Amino acid sequence: MSLLGVDLGLKTGLALFAGNGRLVWYRSHNYGSAARLKRGIPGLIREIEGLEKIVVEGGGGLAEIWEREARKEDCGFKRISADQWRRLFLLPRKQKSGSEAKRFAEAAARRVILWSNLPKPAALRHDTAEAILTGLWGVLDCGCLESLPRELRPK
Repeated sequence: MSLLGVDLGLKTGLALFAGNGRLVWYRSHNYGSAARLKRGIPGLIREIEGLEKIVVEGGGGLAEIWEREARKEDCGFKRISADQWRRLFLLPRKQKSGSEAKRFAEAAARRVILWSNLPKPAALRHDTAEAILTGLWGVLDCGCLESLPRELRPK
């Protein structure tokens, strides 16, 4: 079983989680246009073995593209807002502005990377960090992890 966390945008953050709740890989992809995104999603979904659920942060037309492709592949789909994962991973004082929340999200995502025993990234784009936290929110929501591990709790 695997779960894909997605931070929506033409510059899309992606984070794949295994059934044990650990991050497997993370990356960012610049699709450049909605048409290229629409053409790219089916191949991405098919290349992920055992993909059972996609959790997307954001809405609008780009979310509808992801949802349509998930349904075609008989994959679960959930759309959330940034506020949902922020409440879980960031203390209230670190959510006062969007730019401040993005900065703290990067630090939280780096903790997830380390907890998952993946190499430290030299740089971590905010869309990728947000995809990691969206995916971890999804892992908790579907019950792959019973609770947020102590190492990942907000600081």
